[in-house]
Amino acid sequence: MRPTAKFSISFGLVTIPVAAYNATDSSASVSFVRIHTADGERVRNQPVCSLEGVEISPDEIGRGYKPGDGDTVVPLSDEDLDALPLPTAKTLTILAFVAGGDIDPLQMGKGYYLGIDSPAAAKPYVLLREAMERHQRVGLGKIALHGRETLAMIRPMEGALVMQVLLWPHQIRPMDGVLPERQAEVAPNEVSAAEALMDSFGELSEDDLHDHYREALEEIVAAKLAHREPEFPAGEEQPAGQVMDLMAALQDSVRAAKRSRGEDEEAEPRSGRTAKKSATKKTAAKKATTTKSASATTSKTAAKKATAKKTAAAKKTASRGGRRAG
Repeated sequence: MRPTAKFSISFGLVTIPVAAYNATDSSASVSFVRIHTADGERVRNQPVCSLEGVEISPDEIGRGYKPGDGDTVVPLSDEDLDALPLPTAKTLTILAFVAGGDIDPLQMGKGYYLGIDSPAAAKPYVLLREAMERHQRVGLGKIALHGRETLAMIRPMEGALVMQVLLWPHQIRPMDGVLPERQAEVAPNEVSAAEALMDSFGELSEDDLHDHYREALEEIVAAKLAHREPEFPAGEEQPAGQVMDLMAALQDSVRAAKRSRGEDEEAEPRSGRTAKKSATKKTAAKKATTTKSASATTSKTAAKKATAKKTAAAKKTASRGGRRAG
């Protein structure tokens, strides 16, 4: 790989000359070209002077800055930009060390691998990397890249240092109008069912990290060139439509996730198990109460019968005694 920039990392009084390499490959993503639909030929962007209306060659194109809302544009040469009194032009000065979790993911931009740019940089490079690993911190600083100053984060990764370009805080838009005016309320058993669904997802597979869209697009292109219909593997159709019963949808999703991995479907979401256990306990309690009531009723009936027998026997005895006395 060729470095895209060279600068130094300033770590206190320690200076580390580094070379930055692109960590991502945008050419691997799907991209389209614009065409004229009438004949299929490409439509090109031609640089044209807005004043003269003529095409401009690349060596005649420079930089300009537009201050304010007017139409005035101030030309700026490479010498003007090189004369900027910015220490970040050739040096990334670390300003603070913070926990990685303190960085807003919305600020994350392009990533660069940082390699040493001279043999003397090897030891301070390793020193900074190991110190951040042991301290579990990332470095924050500022650097001028490609004609503009930006925030940057430096972190250790697999024995190397990686730089992540960060957006400025004012570049993060507020969430006005994003959240609903009225918040929906969810029941505790619904949250439990959602947690059970999360647990059922399992780990990512290699197939999950594959660009299927690019493969499908290439199949369409190949089919068009061969004047045939595209051939796609049959996939599982995703359910569509509005969800009316949230709990039922969550529980069905858990069962579907288990089936896709060939797992036993007996294990249900915690909310379902809790509800069933509760219902079973209530049924058992009702049966026990009914049994006790029946036993109590039987005991009372038996006691009444025994008392009646004793009373009848006492009456007979008294009647016999009266006859003898007469």
